[in-house]
Amino acid sequence: MSRDDGAFLDDVADRLAALPAVRAVALGGSRAQGTQGPDSDWDLAVYYRGPDFDPAALRAIGWPGEVSEIGGWGGGVFNGGAWLTIEGRRVDVHYRDLEVVEHELAEAEEGRFHVEPLLFHLAGIPSYLIVAELAINQVLRGALPRPTSYPGGLRVLAAERWHGTARATLAYAKANHAPRARLTEVAGALGVAAAQTGHAVLAARGEWVTNEKRLLERAGLRGVDGIVAGLTADPGVLAGALGSAGELFEGALSSARGSAAR
Repeated sequence: MSRDDGAFLDDVADRLAALPAVRAVALGGSRAQGTQGPDSDWDLAVYYRGPDFDPAALRAIGWPGEVSEIGGWGGGVFNGGAWLTIEGRRVDVHYRDLEVVEHELAEAEEGRFHVEPLLFHLAGIPSYLIVAELAINQVLRGALPRPTSYPGGLRVLAAERWHGTARATLAYAKANHAPRARLTEVAGALGVAAAQTGHAVLAARGEWVTNEKRLLERAGLRGVDGIVAGLTADPGVLAGALGSAGELFEGALSSARGSAAR
């Protein structure tokens, strides 16, 4: 990080930390993990407690961009945020309700979670995603709870649930779309099931996931590209592709479980 970037981040973190009810500010995304490129944006989360947090205070700073209301991104664990441009840099600000974060941390430690739809995410997001942020992101201001490790119960139950969902996605497509030569629906099912399997594989390994951007690469599922590329609007081809994908997915998960057992 250059001095210019450091000064920029310090100033933005200070201004976010000064918002009413904000208790902590964290840096996430590629910049938190040191994998950013020259065009990477800045992902920041504001952790607040209580009803006094008001996006109007963030809007009043005057940074250009869009500032959603609480719940503006559909509610749930991702309950809103802002897409901003600050000093020529793209900055995403995510709202994190500390009561929700603490609840999901306790749930994850018991192996419990739920899945929510979220724009741009094929499989939706598991509620433990905000726990993954606690484990990975860099706290810039304030203090946050952190998981000491990937919960053992979550490794088992999340892998099982995601695996079952992926199998159901493929089975539905095979029974309903492939026989009717529905090429687009089968292609979509392959993409969704691949993302679901990616979550299963990484859960089995005990590796945190914060988004789907590199999910297939990390899970060793990039081979699904070749299956999708070979699709044609022929029932036999579509059924064969779903079968091949199922074999790829089962193999990846079996390997992940085998590695975890050693």
